[in-house]
Amino acid sequence: MRKKVLIADDTTLMREMMRGALPAEDYQIVGEAISGDKAIEMYKETQPDVMLLDINMPKMNGIDALTEIMKIDPNAKVIMCSDQKYESMIMMALKKGAKDFVIKPFTSYDILLAVKKLFNED
Repeated sequence: MRKKVLIADDTTLMREMMRGALPAEDYQIVGEAISGDKAIEMYKETQPDVMLLDINMPKMNGIDALTEIMKIDPNAKVIMCSDQKYESMIMMALKKGAKDFVIKPFTSYDILLAVKKLFNED
C-alpha cells in the first residue's frame, strides 16, 4: 500500500524536487501547500503518513505549523526541510516533534532516504 505524503514549501522548484524524489508506486502525493497555515489545513484534510515541511514560509512558518500539527496528531511523521542558516530552528523543530530534517540544497536521494528511514524501509 502506498504511503500518503503531504508537501509544504513555498518554492515551486522545491516542491517539484520533493515530488520527483518519491516513486509513485510507493508514495502518493496527497497535497502541496505553499504556506504554514495551508499546510495545517491540508494535514487535517489528507491525514498523510508523512509530511515534508519547509521552515521558512509565508503567513506562518514551518515551526508554528509543526506545533499546530503535533496538537492535531501527536504521532505525526514530519520531516523538516531548510537551509543551513536555520540550523537552530531545525533543532527547535526536532524538540517540538519533527522526526527528521533535510538540509537544502538537497538531492532527491536525501528526500527518499529520510522518508524511507521513518518507515524502516531499505
